[in-house]
Amino acid sequence: MATTAMPTRDDFAKLLNETLGGENEGFEGRVVTGRVTAIENDMAVIDVGLKSEGRVALREFAAPGQKAELKVGDQVEVYVDRVENHQGEAMLSRDRARREAAWDKLETEFTAGNRVDGVIFGRVKGGFTVDLGGAVAFLPGSQVDIRPVRDVTPLMDIPQPFQILKMDRRRGNIVVSRRAILEETRAEQRSGLIQSLAEGQVVEGVVKNITDYGAFVDLGGIDGLLHVTDISYKRVNHPSEVINIGDTVRVQIVRINRETQRISLGMKQLEADPWEGAAAKYPVAGVFRGRVTNITEYGAFVELEPGIEGLVHVSEMSWTKKNVHPGKIVSTSQEVDVAVLEVDEDKRRISLGLKQAQSNPWAAFAEQHPIGTEVEGEVKNATEFGLFVGLDGDVDGMVHMSDIAWGVTGEEALGLHRKGESVKAVVLDVDVEKERISLGMKQLERGGVAKVGTSSGGGVNKNETVTVTVLEVRDGGLEVQVGDDGASGFIKRSDLGRDRDEQRPERFQVGQKFDAMVIGFDRSKKPNFSVKALQIAEEKQAVAQYGSSDSGASLGDILGEALKQKNQ
Repeated sequence: MATTAMPTRDDFAKLLNETLGGENEGFEGRVVTGRVTAIENDMAVIDVGLKSEGRVALREFAAPGQKAELKVGDQVEVYVDRVENHQGEAMLSRDRARREAAWDKLETEFTAGNRVDGVIFGRVKGGFTVDLGGAVAFLPGSQVDIRPVRDVTPLMDIPQPFQILKMDRRRGNIVVSRRAILEETRAEQRSGLIQSLAEGQVVEGVVKNITDYGAFVDLGGIDGLLHVTDISYKRVNHPSEVINIGDTVRVQIVRINRETQRISLGMKQLEADPWEGAAAKYPVAGVFRGRVTNITEYGAFVELEPGIEGLVHVSEMSWTKKNVHPGKIVSTSQEVDVAVLEVDEDKRRISLGLKQAQSNPWAAFAEQHPIGTEVEGEVKNATEFGLFVGLDGDVDGMVHMSDIAWGVTGEEALGLHRKGESVKAVVLDVDVEKERISLGMKQLERGGVAKVGTSSGGGVNKNETVTVTVLEVRDGGLEVQVGDDGASGFIKRSDLGRDRDEQRPERFQVGQKFDAMVIGFDRSKKPNFSVKALQIAEEKQAVAQYGSSDSGASLGDILGEALKQKNQ
């Protein structure tokens, strides 16, 4: 009987190599196909062709949140971690097998820029974990949705598409985004929706958000901006005054920019335009009642009717209050009467005047106080050229320094009065257009204002020769008065005589009397006198009376004879 030799260790190694296809040493770290031989408790026993079987937990064969559907005889792919552990079993892993296969697939999809399917199954710091068919990826919190999501529970454990942002196989790092998918889908929806819209179309939408400058309205997948100026024709300070979040509004599409996919909306466009026919409804110079809606440094806005506002410029606020902030003249919501100054329907502008709707105090003063009227008021201010006196009707009159007092210089006259003092004066002139009232104080002391006429008791006439008395000697001429209580006036230096030597004011003295001719009147109706004009007139008269073509007398003889007769 022949004996069979026992296999040596080398023979066993040779046999094992044959069993493993000669690649036993490279078996570890590979994904191989095995057969389920048994299911014991929560473990699956798998034969991969090694001398011993391996065990893999059933949960590794199930998707997150689901139960494993595995039975004896199924062919499965597993990863061989080690050929044999200390118990003599093969160390197998379904997760590692799925992960390796998943990485291969994901790298291909990432390179192509394709979407991948995954399941959110856990939370980590800063985001969530996603199972991408065996590979675990990180989903940042900012990439979950287009808008912040408070509760992610409804999104967990359900298959959904993701976009791979970056991946590093060596480090086992994958970052995905769900938001990118939603934005892409939304962009496709917006593109399709925007093509179906047209400018001028009337649609309904839901107010989603409100800002200081307007409201965003959801038109069913695409948002449009309803600017605050397009909500209503009347003034709207903030959109929340008219609409609220969640309101369904009817709007008109004003503009569409298909490149940027921006849509401008309007509500007021669905209302009747109050500016149509505004020029006829609000004619220039017409006075209307309105409500102050806004006050600025340059004026106040007054609403004449809902949708039509006009500006009262600060210069048109008051006849007498100059350089005053409009807020000190009117207040918001106050009802006022205004006059229409200008209407521009194209630019939707109306210029209004507050003072024009009231009587002009300068015209009223001129009507009630003709020239020569005596008035009384308080000195409001003293300047280098005169005094400002407050008068009836909240207007001021000015007394020039030369009209304050007789016999003193203008500077000395200014020092005679102080602010707050009550003074009397006479009206010399009123210029309604320039809003000026000229007053005289010294005229109340002597003679008053010259009367103008052809012939009157105490008045003087142009070209009349009168005897005047010197009241004041100035560098520029003489202040004189007709008689003792007649009209007072002025003789300029150049009118004191024909010769330069005669034109020196200092050769005259206060109280001195001499003849002069009335040559005209100033704006305050005060007469102007001239000695030179009188001399010329007398010379012409003498030539006419004593001269002839055949008399043979010289001009000197004629004048001498005339003077001789005058002195007799």
